[in-house]
Amino acid sequence: MISGPLARPDYVIVGSGAGGGTLAARLAERGATVVVLEAGGDPRHAPGMPEDYDVPAFHAQASENPATAWNFRVHHYADPERAARDPKCDARGVLYPRAGTLGGCTAHHAMIFMAPPPGDWDEVAALTGDPSWSGATMRKYFERIESCSHRPVRRWLTRLGWWDPTAHGWRGWLGVQTAMPVEAFGDRAMLGTMLVSALAALEGVKSWRRWLARLFVGKGDPNDVRMGGAEGVWTIPMATTGHARQGTRERLREVAARHPERLHIELDALATRVVLDASGRAVAVEYLKGARLYGATPDASSEAGIPSRIDAAREVILCGGAFNTPQLLMLSGIGPAAELARHGIPLDVDLPGVGTNLQDRYEVGVVFRMVRDWAAMGAAQFRRGDPLFKRWSGRRRRGMYTSNGVAIGVSRRSRHAVGPNADLWLMALLARFEGYETGYAKIIADTRDCLTWAILKGRTANRSGTVRLASPDPREPPRIDFNYFGEGGAADLAAVAEGVSIARDLAAASVETGLIAEEVTPGAGVTGERLDRWIEDQAWGHHACGTAAIGPREGGGVLDGNFRVHGVPGLRVVDASVFPRIPGFFISAAVMMIAEKAAEAILLSAPASPGERLRTERGEGRGGEPCSETQIPG
Repeated sequence: MISGPLARPDYVIVGSGAGGGTLAARLAERGATVVVLEAGGDPRHAPGMPEDYDVPAFHAQASENPATAWNFRVHHYADPERAARDPKCDARGVLYPRAGTLGGCTAHHAMIFMAPPPGDWDEVAALTGDPSWSGATMRKYFERIESCSHRPVRRWLTRLGWWDPTAHGWRGWLGVQTAMPVEAFGDRAMLGTMLVSALAALEGVKSWRRWLARLFVGKGDPNDVRMGGAEGVWTIPMATTGHARQGTRERLREVAARHPERLHIELDALATRVVLDASGRAVAVEYLKGARLYGATPDASSEAGIPSRIDAAREVILCGGAFNTPQLLMLSGIGPAAELARHGIPLDVDLPGVGTNLQDRYEVGVVFRMVRDWAAMGAAQFRRGDPLFKRWSGRRRRGMYTSNGVAIGVSRRSRHAVGPNADLWLMALLARFEGYETGYAKIIADTRDCLTWAILKGRTANRSGTVRLASPDPREPPRIDFNYFGEGGAADLAAVAEGVSIARDLAAASVETGLIAEEVTPGAGVTGERLDRWIEDQAWGHHACGTAAIGPREGGGVLDGNFRVHGVPGLRVVDASVFPRIPGFFISAAVMMIAEKAAEAILLSAPASPGERLRTERGEGRGGEPCSETQIPG
């Protein structure tokens, strides 16, 4: 049980990932007392760690490490026969890796850190009628997070006081780098393939001359605000410091070390219910204390766990993600009346939108076999002590393991895009990757002669997925149905097929120059209706969001524009659930941005007791604006 001054903190936050970790650290820095409930343990203290966590190239191993993995099983189609066409699908569904650990999915993701285009935020501003959601305003939260080190000249000029047209963050709490292993330049096949692919990509950009001008000023940097959702060829910004993973685990640990009297992290604490008082206000969270209690954990514990409770003086904030947040809301009597009645859960607040609006990217991998193995990856065994690991773990981290395996990124606007921005993102992966299935990390580690063009369809039209309770047992994962290619599915499918065509065009020059031997998956002869069926059968995703969306209650919304749950005072949601529509291409930066915004909104709305003041030392809020003293307004 939590004792001492944090036994009844100002805020109880459920989850420590991109949303919860960012929010908790910022609130504590600004003087609030916060307890974070995290169902898992510390990822760097688990078997197979810290290397699976630290080494950027080991992110696939991190996602399959049983010490930290939550292996959800999801359903792409309601029809079992159609679902079974996916070779990744078994009787339980398709593997959807999540992380039950300190830092959440920032502990296992591929570390790609990219801001959404401004227009995605402008849509939320229009929906809420709140200009603080505009793209121009939201950029300040990105700057508050980022500590960009891959634009050294611009960083130096900015510190000298020069105007910064990039709108990067230079003093934030999250290190952002790019990986440029010199070994890649010595691998002729690798260098040649990337160069001819980049040239081919530029040929497909309608205004390629303008893009070259942008390249001169923007350095192929997708987070340079002047690039703004354009088509082009890009480097890959990664959330690393010293070429080692950095996420909300490091942020929380650093703030807790500075302010142990304000921030407490309760590990192995599985939230089971939000407690409402007689007036309907959220006042506490009940949880089970114990390791490996959740059913998505490999080899989940059969122990009962210790029933526990933590009260919040001000608010409860759910940050469990797109699957667990709607599950916890429904377990707490907040959600669709019929769904709760089906499981015998007393209804407190009828919110039909809880667990609806589930959406994701569609992703597929077009795999090519190279004429010869990648020379730069020849010694890679993806384990501690191999030659590439020794190079990475030296005094100055270097080599291929500083990369997440993505060589370049290409953005394109399909013929089916809605709006002016690119809706396709293609990544050149130096391995064979065809989606998530048990053992996929080993497939990647064992590959030496494949190039995968992974295609992501952004701005998907389909928002018809659902998260529903499988039972009233909080330890049992919910039922997750994505209803692939449902609402707006024809346009999504056509866009992904166009992405496959682009990937083939990018590879064609390497085929002609004798670098690529053949297309392995889906195979060069798979076109037309056969290609459409292959996409339907093979597609996957890993950016689930939208299941407790901002929007008016009568339109299916769950939250107002300040993250407050409709009809439940004292309860907010701050995670990937909140998005009405999926933002950008990679979601972690967007979630961190809304968490910084939420911290601001929460502090502005906090009731002040007589004479109460929140104090911070000058410059204490690393990553925020320096301040000597902040008062919670009444």
